[in-house]
Amino acid sequence: MTLPQSTINPIKTNLNKAISAKNPQAIAAAVDLPPFPKNVGASGGSAAAGPQHQEHLKIDGVDWSNVLNLLLDAHLAIQSNDLAQTYEAQSSLHSALNHALGSSKGNWLVPALHVVCRNTHRAAALADEYVNRSMGNRNDHARLQNAVTLLQASYSKTLNDRVELRPNEPFSEEGSKKAGVLYIVNQLFSMYFRLNTLRLCKNLQKPVESRGIHESGTMGEMVTYRYYVGRLNMFEDQYDQAEQNFDYALRHCHHSSVTNKKRILNYLVPVKLLRGRLPTSKLLEKYSLHEFVPLSNGMRTGNLMEFSDGLMKNQDLFIRRGTYLLLEKCKMICYRNLFKRVYKIVGKEQIKLDYIAKSFKWLGMPIDLDEVECILANLIYKQYIRGYLSHAKRILVLSKKEPFPTSKVIK
Repeated sequence: MTLPQSTINPIKTNLNKAISAKNPQAIAAAVDLPPFPKNVGASGGSAAAGPQHQEHLKIDGVDWSNVLNLLLDAHLAIQSNDLAQTYEAQSSLHSALNHALGSSKGNWLVPALHVVCRNTHRAAALADEYVNRSMGNRNDHARLQNAVTLLQASYSKTLNDRVELRPNEPFSEEGSKKAGVLYIVNQLFSMYFRLNTLRLCKNLQKPVESRGIHESGTMGEMVTYRYYVGRLNMFEDQYDQAEQNFDYALRHCHHSSVTNKKRILNYLVPVKLLRGRLPTSKLLEKYSLHEFVPLSNGMRTGNLMEFSDGLMKNQDLFIRRGTYLLLEKCKMICYRNLFKRVYKIVGKEQIKLDYIAKSFKWLGMPIDLDEVECILANLIYKQYIRGYLSHAKRILVLSKKEPFPTSKVIK
């Protein structure tokens, strides 16, 4: 089965004209695909060996027939609402374009490679999603794992180009293929996070940063890169670096990209909460970050009940994002602010632990004095509170000078 000639001719003509003119953006548009089917998956037919179409296309002595036929196969699979076959055709097209990039001079094929990388990623994710859904929620990522190898090959071909990279240089027959690295790295980051293979991210990050490529892409590529590196920093407990990367991503994200800004804030807000910087109500309302409202209010006022209820209510959401344990650590700041309120009410440096236990009881979270001591010992160790505990007298003795140092909480 093949596409009708009335569909083949425009696709073939567009690809022919774009490659003949070596027009990077036109080639990228020519190898792009229509929207993928989302609610269907496989036709049940077996994949044919090699391209189903048999068109011929030769330009300046170079045979582009394989690229054209695989592109036509992908269009056919999409028209047939066959996600599995769409991925098979798209992955073969990706492999063919990798070969074409390696045998060409300059970087005029890089925009087309970016389009193909994006489509391979999307087709693999949708096909796996369909298989998992139809097979009863299996956690099968076979196609996405296969797609990773294709993008890794694209990454190697662009990174290892010997032509020196000149930032902001237009795509041409003399340009460096390294101009395509950052976009591919971002796609691979996304795939590694989906596959939960974060250890592989370091294999990309080190060579990219050692050569300064992370500072020479388009603004969109640099923002995306900082977003993923910030998430890596966060999982490695490098919160100062995570904050810097998320801040950069948020500041430089396009003003109209509200969805992307919200995606960045989903991680920046927890990092800032841990570092004692509470978001304004206006910010949370603007980006519909309602899940952080009880956490922020609870930390601000020392209302442990409000904080704990908010954390429990949105537990599944925070676990999916990978921020639950980070937010759990923020409870220490909530404790600190609760004890500060007790200190202000008592009005002296020596506070009976019984008073603190009563504050927990008043919040509806009764705990015994041993638990109070344990929490206070941790706060003193973290230098959130200056003072010492008298276990024999069950008293907290606070420093007369700045017993609740702000500089240790707000970093």
